[in-house]
Order: sequence, then structure tokens, then C-alpha cells
Amino acid sequence: MTPRFTAALLALSLWGLAPVPFAPLSSAPVPSANAAEVENAALDDAAGPLVGGGEEERTTAVAGCTLAPKSVCPNLDLRHRNLRGLGLAGADLHGSNLMRADLRNADLRGADLRGAILDGADLRTAFLQGAKLSGARLRGANLEFARATGADFTGTDLTAANLEAIRADKIDLSGASLEGANLQEAKMSLSNLSGVNMEGAKIRFAIFQDALMTGCTACPTGW
Repeated sequence: MTPRFTAALLALSLWGLAPVPFAPLSSAPVPSANAAEVENAALDDAAGPLVGGGEEERTTAVAGCTLAPKSVCPNLDLRHRNLRGLGLAGADLHGSNLMRADLRNADLRGADLRGAILDGADLRTAFLQGAKLSGARLRGANLEFARATGADFTGTDLTAANLEAIRADKIDLSGASLEGANLQEAKMSLSNLSGVNMEGAKIRFAIFQDALMTGCTACPTGW
């Protein structure tokens, strides 16, 4: 004990104050936190609680109508909705507004989407076999890798839409607009392209074997 510390204790005793005992410091090493745990905790704090895998929560009901296979829900406002992977086979959604909706991998087989608005909608890898989209509007929509065999797209507006690598054999596109659309690697064998406008469309490696092209504008020849 040093002379200075002894003098301090003496002063405290003169004033009637008892010194507070100090516990000896432990010589045992302090366990360090696992680096991975610290990093994960920091990431969790920064991200906060996630909903739907970091995306907007998926919509399953709108205006009292449950979105499910064979449901009858016409004229709904589904703009910007997350409908990714939703099962809507045979559903009646005719006249609905699905502008910029997320329909990636959604099951729309046999669904009724006549007159629906799907401008800018994301339909990548969606299942559209046998779906009814006559008179629908899909300007700038993304149907890359979608499956649409036997679907009805008569009179549909697909201006500037992306249909790259779509599988759409036996599709009916009669009277549709594909102006400026991307049809590269699209498969449309045995399809009806009568009266279609394909001006400015990209058709590299597309397949139109045995397709009907009567009155088609800018359609490829030799098929």
C-alpha cells in the first residue's frame, strides 16, 4: 500500500467515512463472443423484422374475395400486389387491374383474365396454359420463360412486352399487337398469328413452325 493511498484512508477515517472495500480483480480471462454471432446479430439489428422473405406480404384476399383456384373475383384492383407463386388455376379475374403486379411463378392455368390490365406485370415463369386473356392489355409485361400453351391471347396488346423463351405452342394471338416485343427464343409452333402486328419485334431464334400468319404484319416468312 503506497504512502499516498495510506494518507487517503487516514483522511477518510478522520471524517468518519468508512472506505469502500474493493473486490480483487479476477485473473480469469473474459470469454470473447463468437465473431460469427456478433456479425449475425449486427445484420439482424440492421435489417429488422422481415415480412415475406424481405418482400411485401403476399396478397391472398382483396375486397372480401379470397384469391384461390376457381375463385370468382372479377374487376378487382390488384395493382402492385404481390401474387407471386399464388394458385389461381381456373380463377375468374376478368376485367381486373393487375398493373405491375408480381405474378412470378403464379399458377394461372385456365384462368379468366379477359380484358384485364397487366401493363408492366411480372409474369416470369408463370403458368398460363389454357388461360383466357382476350382483349387484355400487357404493355411492357414480362412473360420471360412463362408457359402459355393453348392460351387465348386474341386481340391482346403486348406492345413492348418481353416474351423471351416463352413456351406458347398452339397459342391464339390473332389480332394481337406484338409491336416492339421481345420474342427471342420463343416457341410458338402451331400458333395462330393471323392479323398480328410484329413491327420492330425481336425474333432471333424464335420458333414459329406451322404457325398461321394470314394478314400478319412484319411476321417472319418461310415457316
